[in-house]
Amino acid sequence: MPPPLVVCQARAGSTRLPGKVLKPVMGATLLQRQLERMQAAQTELTLVVATTPLPQDDPIATVAEEMGLPVFRGHPEDCLDRHYRCAEAFEAEVVVKIPSDCPLIDPGVIDRVLTAFDPARHDFVSNLHPATYPDGNDVEVMTFGALKAAFEEAQADFERQHTTPFIWERPDRFRLANVCWETGLDYAMSHRFTIDYPEDYAFVCAVYEALWSPERIFSLDDILALLSQRRDIYELNVAYAGVNWYRDHVDELKTVTAQQTRQAPKN
Repeated sequence: MPPPLVVCQARAGSTRLPGKVLKPVMGATLLQRQLERMQAAQTELTLVVATTPLPQDDPIATVAEEMGLPVFRGHPEDCLDRHYRCAEAFEAEVVVKIPSDCPLIDPGVIDRVLTAFDPARHDFVSNLHPATYPDGNDVEVMTFGALKAAFEEAQADFERQHTTPFIWERPDRFRLANVCWETGLDYAMSHRFTIDYPEDYAFVCAVYEALWSPERIFSLDDILALLSQRRDIYELNVAYAGVNWYRDHVDELKTVTAQQTRQAPKN
């Protein structure tokens, strides 16, 4: 079996924080820094950046190409369509979703979820259902067959936009498994390492300024140790901890509860 195809979907058209993946941090873009972290995973994989054909996303393609990574350009809004057609183009058998808004993702977390996936026993494995890792360590692994079924059958807007809900919302149809944080802790609603708001960008920059080195990829443990010493950094975006896309679809989702999300603070 070929290595899993890890698809990092990225576009410049974010509404809350325009161009967020192209913002600078320690002499590079956030996207480049995240891709470096993804490349540090020990599991053999094929990494591709999936963006759109829009001219505003040309810089995203340039970042990937300068790193020697392949680029796929697909549907600007239908992320399920883009993900599926990317997997089809690369003839993938196992497909991985890691979004481009996770610039602090731990390579060891990627390894743990990929290692847990066994296509003989699973159609889908993630560390998000339910989530226990700090938000921003998102890894979802699926068979091409499961992704194809979602592509062909998903109808709801949120199923198209977020790629995988069609699969994990159907435990009676697909063989699902979840990887919990090995510490036994649950920081999914209290620690936010993803980026969607200016406060998140300030947090990510502060972490990189404190921990980044060209010789070493800092880990999840390094970040948590920093936050225990620097409460000022933790508080930069803590008001948004637990804010995720579920908040707008709790009434439609069968496997997600209101306790797994919260509304963004009003400015």
